[in-house]
Amino acid sequence: MSEVEVFLDDTPGEVRGVVARDGRFEHLLIQREDDVAEHRLGARCIGRIAAVHPGLKGAFVDLGTDLPGFLPFRGQDRLNEGQKVEVEVSAEPREGKGPTLRLIGAGEGAPRLLLPGPTVAETLAVLAPGVEPATGLAGIQASRSAEEEAGLPFELFPETGLDLMIQRTRALVAVDLDLAPAPGVAFGAPARTRANRQGLHMAARMIRLRRWGGLVAVDLIGTGLDGDAVMTAARQAFGGDPDVVFGPVNRFGVLQLAVPWRRTPLEEVLNGRDRGRRPEQRAQDIVRSLRFGLLSDTKSARITARAAPVDAALAGPLVARLGPRAHLKADPAMAPGVFLLEDQ
Repeated sequence: MSEVEVFLDDTPGEVRGVVARDGRFEHLLIQREDDVAEHRLGARCIGRIAAVHPGLKGAFVDLGTDLPGFLPFRGQDRLNEGQKVEVEVSAEPREGKGPTLRLIGAGEGAPRLLLPGPTVAETLAVLAPGVEPATGLAGIQASRSAEEEAGLPFELFPETGLDLMIQRTRALVAVDLDLAPAPGVAFGAPARTRANRQGLHMAARMIRLRRWGGLVAVDLIGTGLDGDAVMTAARQAFGGDPDVVFGPVNRFGVLQLAVPWRRTPLEEVLNGRDRGRRPEQRAQDIVRSLRFGLLSDTKSARITARAAPVDAALAGPLVARLGPRAHLKADPAMAPGVFLLEDQ
């Protein structure tokens, strides 16, 4: 039976939730106080049909926010420009595009939020029913470790010799499985089968952790594989999501599947268009580290974070909420994204 651990990191400005299974991270949830509530997964809104696009088989919906949502048509849906509708967010914004919506029914009144999406704590309760989240230092450390693991492009598994590489392009998520030399690992069919099975499970875990979706191509180890066995392993790996669509294993040993988009990809949450850390996230890093320091060191009268003025300006209001022992100093000598903690 799998061992499931849950962590909750409630730091001023940002709440994170983490789910780990058998010691490996599977989910990293992040909600910020400055998030657009109308764009969160599960949020229900009244919207106005701003434009109907038959070629896209859908309509753009004004939610009263900067980005309109997109409502795909289902079956015989017939909507007209200006019509009011009640919708639910089925996929959060990504790549500069607004959220994807699901039609609930007719609506009335101005575009507005009716019901916010689930909180991090509520989502954790669904992902891991009955498991009490660890908080405090454990929650902060888990959220940091999960983020670090999500940023790894490859991973080696000595017990099976699996060498896994996973990357996301504009077109698809590419997963490459290989068999690396390892003590006690042979290169016969049984070894390939074990490594492929583990590779599918690890790839599914990393896709969930990074909050990716779309077309996924898995380059399996070897050719002439047992398609039924591969499909069984793939369904077990991605089996928690009934909306995953599986394709056959082709003659080149590549399995294709389609995973639904639901949350904003992790890299877009943390980084800007230049792929560098978002200023708001740099400020949040300071606050989280300062809170970790306060919880770790309960004897020092104060703990001060020295940071670049641009980062200190954003972090200041959040640091003030950590209590009288937390201090922040703007230091022009510090580069943006770099900070130091000092105890006194």
